[in-house]
Amino acid sequence: MMSTIVVRNGSVEGALKVWKQKTRNDDSFKRLKEKQQGYLKPGVKRRKRKEEAIKNSRKKNRYNRDYN
Repeated sequence: MMSTIVVRNGSVEGALKVWKQKTRNDDSFKRLKEKQQGYLKPGVKRRKRKEEAIKNSRKKNRYNRDYN
């Protein structure tokens, strides 16, 4: 998916900031990295997804713990 950003008032820095946020949210860099790695066995994919889920849940719990 291609992200399109409009530069307003010649503010390239602001447009770059918005572009980074959009690409971070739609996981385009993550998909690009996966394609560059080549073929992964289903078990390896499953393991990576599980590790990622654990990491994200720990981040989420840490954030919630700090602000509750």
